This record gives sequence, C-alpha cells and structure tokens, in this order.
Amino acid sequence: MAIKWMMAALGLGLAGAALAQDAPMFGGDEDQAYAEKLWQAMVEQNLAGEGAIMSFPYPGTDPHGMMLETFYARATIDGHDGALVVKRNYGPEGVTVDQVLGMPGEHLGALTVMFRREAGYDAETGDWFYAKYLPDGSLDQNPNGVALAGLVGKNAEAGCIACHQNAGENYLFTTEAEMR
Repeated sequence: MAIKWMMAALGLGLAGAALAQDAPMFGGDEDQAYAEKLWQAMVEQNLAGEGAIMSFPYPGTDPHGMMLETFYARATIDGHDGALVVKRNYGPEGVTVDQVLGMPGEHLGALTVMFRREAGYDAETGDWFYAKYLPDGSLDQNPNGVALAGLVGKNAEAGCIACHQNAGENYLFTTEAEMR
C-alpha cells in the first residue's frame, strides 16, 4: 500500500513539474498588471488611446502590420524610468499611407510595445518587457488564451523575444540607438 501511495505521489510530482515547465514565462497576473500601468503611461504621453499623436506611417510587414508608426520615448513605471518603444500596427494588406492618416482608428490593428525594465528583470534578454495591446488597451492573447505581456517568446521558436534576439545587442530592428 505504501509503495502504491509513493508511486502515485511521485507520478503527481512529475506531472506537476511537467505542467510547471509547460507554463508560459509570460502573461500571468503580474505581467498583466504591469502592462496596464504601461498602457496608462502611454495614454498620459498621448502615445496611445484617444487623441494619440501621429507621425508619418511607413510600410511594414508581418507580424506587425502593413503600415507602421514607431515612437521612441521614456516612461516611469513603479519608480523605474526606462526606454519605451511604441509601434502602431495598421492593416489590412494593401492599406495606404493616406488611408491610415485619414482614418487611423479604422486601420489600427494593435500596438506592440517594448519597455526596458530595471536591470536584472531579465538580463539575458536585455531587460525588455514586451506587450501587444489591442486598440482599446486590452492585451492581445496567443492562440492558447495567454496574455501577450512580459517575456513573450523567451526560449521559444516564435514570439517577440524569439524574433527580436535576431536584431542584435539592443533587440531593436529600427535603430542602433542605445535605449537604456
């Protein structure tokens, strides 16, 4: 009897370890709460939400959008001041600059954001926090229903980090600037 109980406990322990290992490294309650603070900081700077400033859109590609706007700023979240990169993703395929400028709300698909958190957040990935917001400020989700916020794509074949690690030391494709 004791052996059966120990085998069952061992099995449950291994199953629990496997489940913990399969759990995503992003999108949990803490990441979602942090992403909400980040959204509010972007709204306060007119980088998101109603009345957001605009720049001249430029051609883009998947996974971001067919037309893009990119803003480089700084934000303070929980007392930490860090670099902020906001990319507005417009579509659908074939959308023109004039269409985006004329009716941005009708063409905005998402905002993809990188925020450089405090040193030690995740030094392996440059301490960048990633988030993908829908135009209303809610977080987009992956096909498994996990919120796209935090270390999205770390140790994976797809996702923000999986792609941006190919951009070099600063994780940015659009600038060589040091974004601390």
